Amino acid sequence: MEYFALVVIVVLCVWGVAVYNRLRTRKNQVENAFAQIDVQLKRRHDLIPNLVEVARGYMKHEAQTLEAVIRARGEAVIAADQARQAPGQAQAMGRLMAAEQLLGGQVGRLMALAEAYPTLKADARMQQLSEEITSTENRIGFARQAYNDEVLDFNNEAGKFPDLVVARLAGFMHMDMLASTQSEQERAVPQVKF
Repeated sequence: MEYFALVVIVVLCVWGVAVYNRLRTRKNQVENAFAQIDVQLKRRHDLIPNLVEVARGYMKHEAQTLEAVIRARGEAVIAADQARQAPGQAQAMGRLMAAEQLLGGQVGRLMALAEAYPTLKADARMQQLSEEITSTENRIGFARQAYNDEVLDFNNEAGKFPDLVVARLAGFMHMDMLASTQSEQERAVPQVKF
């Protein structure tokens, strides 16, 4: 009887270690996926001041727009730093997505204003920066998708019984995915009226 109890304890310990290792691997994959997003966000954050500087020479009376872009970039950099400290935590991810959405809106506004300035639109540096930002936006989209896939895999592993017991005991908590929209208004289909 003692031998049987010892075998059961050893089997439970081996199982617990195997589950823990699987969850740790999944968590590392989530952190790596977020690091890929972070790389692309940094790239975008680094490109924006250059874009603003090129536009500044042409758009002297659009200072308010340029300042709004710089402010939004600063907020996005701070939010990215906070999210880097806690990838997967709902509050940090929410702040990051809100800041990035604001930044995207401001950059979009800048690009729309740039259309009104033919010489700015034709500027080679402006064209190159615009293309790089567009390319970076695509990379961010792919990196977000990869991150969400990893979070899904982690949450599936950590949420299955009996692995759930080990996950809770080891402190592996549910992680939130990145969403492109924050409210029902943003999800609503735009109405086109003539």
